[in-house]
Amino acid sequence: MKKIAFIGCGNMGGAIVRGVCATVEPKTVYLSNRSRSKAEQLAESCRCNVCEDNCAAAKDADYIFLGVKPWQVPDVIKEISGVLKGNEIIVSMAAGVPGSVMAALLSKTGNGVIRIMPNTPCAIGEGLVIISAYEGVSEESVKELESILSGCGMIGRCSEEQAEAAMTVGGCTPAFTYMFIEALADGGVRAGIKRGDAMLWAAQAVAGAAKLVMESGEHPGALKDAVCSPGGATIEGIRTLEMNAFRGGVMDAVLVAAKRSKELG
Repeated sequence: MKKIAFIGCGNMGGAIVRGVCATVEPKTVYLSNRSRSKAEQLAESCRCNVCEDNCAAAKDADYIFLGVKPWQVPDVIKEISGVLKGNEIIVSMAAGVPGSVMAALLSKTGNGVIRIMPNTPCAIGEGLVIISAYEGVSEESVKELESILSGCGMIGRCSEEQAEAAMTVGGCTPAFTYMFIEALADGGVRAGIKRGDAMLWAAQAVAGAAKLVMESGEHPGALKDAVCSPGGATIEGIRTLEMNAFRGGVMDAVLVAAKRSKELG
């Protein structure tokens, strides 16, 4: 069985750990985190292992996930370089750190590099993980990683050039959606619905709408039109959203987040 190491178990790293442990044998998963107590809590709930430090986690691992901040990547790679043999695949979640930079940091050992752009719903198997493999990584390794991550949800691939945009659309969208659900619920409360009901119903409506887009194959615009009766309540609400630059605001949010992602690297 392959040894899978996670260095960094924050919100995103922890979500991936949960998804991976739902797919592979948890005893093959090893965690290391700056706050050991956080790693211990995660390991207990997922039935995997905690290591004393980053080197212990990385030693003899087949896949090493880096769930650290972009600025921490060089120090972590320097720290574990002494135990790397060169056959490990480094899987980076760091925003804005291109595969070329990762490869340069690993030039002495020559490890393969794969970037992933996950999101937090991976923790419940309903996430999205976009994979971008840097040059020289075999198709076999990419497919094996896809299998390891299959418990996280949908797996996609993109080029290095598309990585920051993919990270934004996949990784940031849950946060944007949570704001939308909260706003819908606030509107429901203003209209007289109890807070708990408004939140639950708004969340289910958003989840159902997203599922219908995926399962029907219909364009979202066509599905929107199907809800809008002439002179009805829905089209009046859409008119108000458009007057407040709803779509333009969402597009701008994606663009500035992608720009910021590059800057973080």
